[in-house]
Amino acid sequence: MRFKVLKGKRVKEVRFDVDADKSISHRCAIFSLLTDGVNRFKNYLPGEDTRHSLKIAEQLGATVTLNQLKNGDLEVEIVPPSKIKEPTDILYCGNSGTTIRIYSGLLAGVEGFFVLSGDRYLNRRPMGRVVNPLRQIGAKIEGRADGKYPPLGIRGGKLKRFKYHSPISSAQVKSALILAGLQGEGDSYYREPTLSRDHTERMLKGMGVGLKEEKGWIKIPSLKGKRLPSLSFQIPNDPSSGFFFGVWAAITGNKAIIPNITLNPTRVEGYKVLERMGARVEFYLEEDRYEPVGTIVVEGRELKGIEVMDKIPWLIDEIPALAMAMAVAKGVSIVRRAKELRVKESDRIRKVVENLRKFGIQAEELEDGFIIEGGTPRGGVVVESGGDHRIAMGFAILGTVTGEVEITEGESINTSFPSFFQLFSQIGQIEPVG
Repeated sequence: MRFKVLKGKRVKEVRFDVDADKSISHRCAIFSLLTDGVNRFKNYLPGEDTRHSLKIAEQLGATVTLNQLKNGDLEVEIVPPSKIKEPTDILYCGNSGTTIRIYSGLLAGVEGFFVLSGDRYLNRRPMGRVVNPLRQIGAKIEGRADGKYPPLGIRGGKLKRFKYHSPISSAQVKSALILAGLQGEGDSYYREPTLSRDHTERMLKGMGVGLKEEKGWIKIPSLKGKRLPSLSFQIPNDPSSGFFFGVWAAITGNKAIIPNITLNPTRVEGYKVLERMGARVEFYLEEDRYEPVGTIVVEGRELKGIEVMDKIPWLIDEIPALAMAMAVAKGVSIVRRAKELRVKESDRIRKVVENLRKFGIQAEELEDGFIIEGGTPRGGVVVESGGDHRIAMGFAILGTVTGEVEITEGESINTSFPSFFQLFSQIGQIEPVG
């Protein structure tokens, strides 16, 4: 799907009720398989990727019931099987790295044979970061290029206890190893260079798992076959989705109100970078159970260039959108220590730089980031998204400033943010191409 952003609308203040958090929705589907009762979730993300996580839970023996509420939210009820069953078909993960990596950790410790695969984009993404440590603790996993790429074939079984220091900070790797550790023969330990998103730890602790911090290590107790209590809560909205509209406010001088957002510190670092660039950003905490939840307000002011090299795991998904703010900021901005961007849905470093240059913005690739000199971007540009939803959405936001921006392979947006176009219609005009 190709679409064109014609121009932005004249508005001053807009409320954006963005979709439910994708990371938490995935975990709700997957963690339900560890429980002993009925799990209920309001405001589950109805995107293609999160539906794949639900479908896989069904293939593994769960009963999944979907209910569309009057307010438009999707309510999901999941009854886990007494024992995860061996599926009769491939477990299709779509475009979701979260789905394939976290399920790999869970299924590595389950008796049976499982094949995980995805679309043409996912099957190009690296899996060795999960496969290699799982093999070290006894998992039998095969895949293309000796397990570097999907499809992955997993022969699940008994796993050894482990003490693993990950070379990268990745919430997906950490979640996979924690789920494997819960099924191990004894207590296991996991460590990462810096704290990555901690939804898994928060949710499992809320379910009664005794995860503990010991001198920088996460101690993972073996469940020894025990089941966890069921989950029931309303999923907060996704700050990564809301961030696109935070950037819109920052670069246009308008005001974005983004309610019912998780304010988890590992998820709002992008907003804090916008604040350091000069935007006015306010956080209002309203509740705190599994996750701190509240409202974020972003108001645009003159932006200045900035160097970003700390807490990268906390804002890795926001960097493509952040680059749009850097493109209009006064001065030079630098992003470093973000090599992980090269192995996302696309090589996001290259995509950001190549496409910004089309707008007349000076940009340079670094091995682990980029340098952007802010200026006045021009329209009349075709953005090659490479099937990457964050690239497509980020440049759509920039199109509200320039107008006349055509974006290729926009169908990828529906995999993570189904209501993006509806919300975008409040601030800009879009038309399909072809």
